[in-house]
Amino acid sequence: MGRRVAVDIGGTFTDLVAIDDATGAVVLGKALTTPRNFADGVAQTISQSGIDPQDVSHFVHGTTVVINALTERSGARVALITTRGFRDILEIQRANRPDMYNLFYRKPRPFVPRRFRFEVRERLNYRGVVLEPLVEADVVTAVETCKKAGIEAIAVCYIHAYANPAHERRTKEIIRELWPEVPVTASHEITQEWREYERTNTAVLNAYVQPSTASYLSALDLRLSEMAMPAQRYAMQSNGGTATFAEAQRIPIRLVESGPVGGVIGAALVSRVLGEGSAIAFDMGGTTAKVSLIERGRLKTTTDYHLERTGAWAGYPLKIPVVDIVEVGAGGGSIAWIDEGGALNVGPRSAGADPGPACYGLGGAEPTVTDANLLTGRLNPRYFLGGRMRLDVARAEASIRRIADRYRLSPLEGALGILRLANANMRAALERVSIERGYDPRDFALVAYGGAGGLHGPTLAQELRMKKVIIPRAPGQFSAWGMLMTDIRHDFVRTHVMPCDDRQADEIVRVLGELEAEAVGRFASEGFSLDRVTIVASLDLRYKGQEHTVQTPISPDAVSARRLTRVIADFHTLHEQAYSFRLDDPVEIVNFHIVGWGKVDKPALEIIADRGGPPHRALKEERSILFEGAGPVRAAVYERELLASGAHLHGPAIVEEPACTTVVCPGQELSVDHYGNLVITEVER
Repeated sequence: MGRRVAVDIGGTFTDLVAIDDATGAVVLGKALTTPRNFADGVAQTISQSGIDPQDVSHFVHGTTVVINALTERSGARVALITTRGFRDILEIQRANRPDMYNLFYRKPRPFVPRRFRFEVRERLNYRGVVLEPLVEADVVTAVETCKKAGIEAIAVCYIHAYANPAHERRTKEIIRELWPEVPVTASHEITQEWREYERTNTAVLNAYVQPSTASYLSALDLRLSEMAMPAQRYAMQSNGGTATFAEAQRIPIRLVESGPVGGVIGAALVSRVLGEGSAIAFDMGGTTAKVSLIERGRLKTTTDYHLERTGAWAGYPLKIPVVDIVEVGAGGGSIAWIDEGGALNVGPRSAGADPGPACYGLGGAEPTVTDANLLTGRLNPRYFLGGRMRLDVARAEASIRRIADRYRLSPLEGALGILRLANANMRAALERVSIERGYDPRDFALVAYGGAGGLHGPTLAQELRMKKVIIPRAPGQFSAWGMLMTDIRHDFVRTHVMPCDDRQADEIVRVLGELEAEAVGRFASEGFSLDRVTIVASLDLRYKGQEHTVQTPISPDAVSARRLTRVIADFHTLHEQAYSFRLDDPVEIVNFHIVGWGKVDKPALEIIADRGGPPHRALKEERSILFEGAGPVRAAVYERELLASGAHLHGPAIVEEPACTTVVCPGQELSVDHYGNLVITEVER
């Protein structure tokens, strides 16, 4: 027994949650992120929390190292070795130009320059049959050239290696013999799905971030060992599970959405416990806002994730399982700026933790969303981070005045305009995961968290007429809390195009069995008890001749009993839900999926005792808040820790806690449930 600890690095703050296995007591920590050395921020947060590292029995880490290296283009110098004739696949990409009428559109620039992309003679067909043997001399020549060019990592991706990885394996062996110290990524180690451009780009990006991620995790591992922390260490993956530090260093690209996924897992758990079958997770931090739809308690995952994709830019595809998250550059540190046409914009550039918003007084001078929240009265300048950090109202006003003067507005009007625009950006993200995918947001609860989730979530829910807003306990550290609710997860996906009917049952059972054996072998190699492993299977199905697929759950027992008609019926239903039609055409399998879950003991959701008396016992003050369309109004301000279970408030009101502020808008009411969640609904008229 001991403490279970999760630490999540965000763009502005590093968050910690520690739960005592014996008592259930929760310790929270928050410190500014240290971009120059993230391990310093982790160590500082642990130290400031006051917990004893020797008492830690389980440690989970969410990190932005991977996404930062990609967005800042600060990764390794990478070379690509590929099949002859496919050197330019990273340039050709897909014919899916999103901004088709833009005459100045530019494709995403490859992470590997053409001079570092090497062709070798080898060829397989789509069934994995060797058409041309690997010419090993070509590999040797490529490696020698890489050495001379100062290459720091190598990616290997051959056509149809998903069907037969023999040539990739031999290539990696040759590189190891000639240059044992260079990191090598072979595409089949990450995914066995088809799509040559997506597989190639995924292998390249894994190689690009591997040296920096391995270095960081090794340094953090050493730092934790020096602190005498005995716990097994896990990294949060983008698929909703965790992996050991060793596995994360091998395939670091799976950490690309490491931090945000923890919050989605926590939101799914909270909504399920509260009887809300469907919810939308809304995470607003210092740099971005992330949203994800949870349907009937299930997270949505995809293997068609695109880094940096927007409505006008294709981005970079990653063929890895990722919880389906839509992200926009609208966080507390998002900077307001005026473009060449004179229009006001908010984000995606952020002031981050260094120098931070103008009101931090750390050197930032540009207006941000946090400055606007401070100026409109939503934030208490004396209670930021529980009073550990004082906010400078004068600096916030001066920064916003630079924007407001351009439009002949007062700083208060300018601040309200910044908030309105930030909310519009986040509302568009909420609509993308709901309305644009056939869901009515009025059927969903909004689980709002992150340092700024409570500031903006109630307004967004009001605009979209969502049925309620749930502000969980410790919203400022909620993603870290969600990481403690995760199990170990390994995904195995293989492309194998074939008809989906009972005549193919033996072949389907064979492929599923091979993937299941891989999953069991992976857990066994990590020393995980196999009696705590659960295997879940699904198929990517499509109508014959179609391009898109629908992931459909499948029971291996149903296959062996030749009852595929049930699976096909489920596919028709899911296809109609996703695309609004069904066909009588034959159905075929494209991909086989096996997900292995290794169960980890998790803390239970704690029911709170009545921590205080009537709501007026929690009343701190009243202050003027500026609301859209309502002008400045007087709002009661409450301390969350003193609000008892069953407490009931009417808006406008403010609920403060050290790492988060919640705004209850006019026309809304708030109640505290027996788990300590703040539940905000519209006043019935």
